Amino acid sequence: MIPLRDSTRSASSPVVVYGLIAACVGAFLYAESLGGGAQMALYASLGAVPRAVTGGPWPDAWLGLLTSIFLHGSWAHLGGNMLYLWIFGDNVEDAMGHGRFLAFYLVTGVIAALAHVATSPSSPVPLIGASGAIAGVLGAYIVLYPKARILSLLVLGIFVRLAELPAVLVLSLWFVMQLLSGVAALGSPAVTTVAWWAHIGGFLAGAVLMPAFARRRRSRMA
Repeated sequence: MIPLRDSTRSASSPVVVYGLIAACVGAFLYAESLGGGAQMALYASLGAVPRAVTGGPWPDAWLGLLTSIFLHGSWAHLGGNMLYLWIFGDNVEDAMGHGRFLAFYLVTGVIAALAHVATSPSSPVPLIGASGAIAGVLGAYIVLYPKARILSLLVLGIFVRLAELPAVLVLSLWFVMQLLSGVAALGSPAVTTVAWWAHIGGFLAGAVLMPAFARRRRSRMA
């Protein structure tokens, strides 16, 4: 299931979403320009390394919880995350206001990274990607706009079709998939390269923290 657009109209321009997308794309292009060992060194330096977060040195290791949000490992990784941010982020930014939304995005991103650290505290592998912060956006969206309609591309084997589905269904299914994958990965964390618990932690943080950040609901349903 791939979301393509939602039915919720924003009353303001999502300037923070635009800025976040530009920052992630810029950081990715810079990392790609380094190549090889220099690129890996960048990820190790600016990614969130669980073993460093739990054992030091500080504060550099903790700074990685924040800077990791802007790094991505591939075009597919970047494109998937930016698609979700583009579709769902504008409405959450509209409900919170620009400054509050930026703070919310960064806070849920850090919480998501800490959720990953909690499940893999001794891992030396850097965590990179905006998935946790974007999961926070999804958690806020499902609380704010559960009845919104999400145009989605459904791929069922050889059958592909478009369907408009309620946001509560689309995002609930997304969360259940992350949860099942995360539980399965607990027994064999080395098998997966996806930080499932960052997604889970970010989503829950977004749903719980949304009321503290939301300032208004000016959007209307199309």
